[in-house]
Amino acid sequence: MKVILLERVGRLGTIGNEVTVKDGFARNFLLPQGKALRANNANRARFEAERGQIEQRNAERRDSAMAVAEAVNGRKVTIIRQAGETGVLYGSVSSRDISEALAADNIEVTKSQVDLALPIKNVGLHNVVLTLHAEVDSSIIVNVARSTDEAVRQATGEDMTVVSYDEEIVEVAAVEEDTEEAGEEAAADESTEEETTE
Repeated sequence: MKVILLERVGRLGTIGNEVTVKDGFARNFLLPQGKALRANNANRARFEAERGQIEQRNAERRDSAMAVAEAVNGRKVTIIRQAGETGVLYGSVSSRDISEALAADNIEVTKSQVDLALPIKNVGLHNVVLTLHAEVDSSIIVNVARSTDEAVRQATGEDMTVVSYDEEIVEVAAVEEDTEEAGEEAAADESTEEETTE
């Protein structure tokens, strides 16, 4: 299907370009969201008549997106989730979770603006891109942790999965060492008791 773009859309083109797209993409995305018109003589004439208004509306949307991008860029968002010892989440963090976390900070970003190819499935710091407008991108850091204390430690650069694993090894080694020492002491006590009885 051939359409006339009413705003810049990804790699397709910019305002006023006539492009050929798949029918499903046009019917399900471009046309219902007002990003394009079917390319026919009536719509071409309508577009040319309204071109100034369309470009002005696009500029206003871009300016408001840039204002949000300045407020958001580099911001850290903390999301607390349950996870195993290795740091794998019992579930995942989706674009909806990130948009809700931003809404809690009074920043309105829709889940469709959160550019997350796959859900986050591990604790740690994750760089996430926000596509606020076709021409405006921003990035935030999502800190996924098991507790607020862990989130603070992660933010300082500490890798919580390695730390917890190392602590386990240290604890096991300490227990084994204590048992060995206790066994040696018991053996020494038995040998001194045998010497005194003889």
